[in-house]
Amino acid sequence: MIEINNLTNFAVDKKFFLGVAKKVLKGENRERENISIAFVNSATIKKLNTKYRRKHKPTDVLSFGRVLDLKSDFSEVVICPEVVKKNGDELAKILIHGILHVLGYDHEKSKSQALIMETKQLKYLSNLK
Repeated sequence: MIEINNLTNFAVDKKFFLGVAKKVLKGENRERENISIAFVNSATIKKLNTKYRRKHKPTDVLSFGRVLDLKSDFSEVVICPEVVKKNGDELAKILIHGILHVLGYDHEKSKSQALIMETKQLKYLSNLK
């Protein structure tokens, strides 16, 4: 199940982003994954970035895998459209990036893992066009 919550004033095409998320999950053979996607403002993402990464600034995307001891069975991708726009990126690209993170991909641990994640990200992004 995929849920999308827009907590901003930005116009978000929920149907489009639902399709993006479904394509990534299907491509990774993880269609049964539960993901919550939240679009938030810069103040909210700054608080989350400070709390969970100890970085005192807004960021474009944060990803949280499922926490097994909680009742929720959802991974979460939190996106700040304001920061994405400021960085000159596309929301779809950032969503794909966040979903790949919750599926276990990482670009910070090694160059080889970064290359794998970047290749997948480009593949899914090119499939949208």
